[in-house]
Amino acid sequence: MEDAFATVLFVVVGVAAVAAIWAAVGAGEVYKQIGRGAMSLNDGTDRPAREPTGAVASAERDEEVRQMLEARNARRVARGQEPVDVEAELRELTRPAADPGLEAEVRQLVEARNERRVRQGKEPLDVEAEVARQLRELG
Repeated sequence: MEDAFATVLFVVVGVAAVAAIWAAVGAGEVYKQIGRGAMSLNDGTDRPAREPTGAVASAERDEEVRQMLEARNARRVARGQEPVDVEAELRELTRPAADPGLEAEVRQLVEARNERRVRQGKEPLDVEAEVARQLRELG
């Protein structure tokens, strides 16, 4: 009887070991599928989403800002206030900020150009308008 017990014990342990190894190998695929069902937001690929290019990102940004400004206008109208021009505010908000150092350099160049124009007998340019124009061209 003791011989039979030892045999049954070794067979059960052997079968359990084989089943454990088989379950461990097969479970790897099961764990990889967690969160990838029909209701998942993941498309099934492990690669990250690509960032939009500069033009696409700026167009998306402009559209989101425009929506925000239109919503603000709707709240203003609901309160009985005058609506503001959305496109003008959008241009003002998305206007690139000029670096103070760059603005100072452009102002120096415009002033030097004005000195040359005066020496040549020409009328000097409006410094602020010319600085703004050149910054717009650069930006």
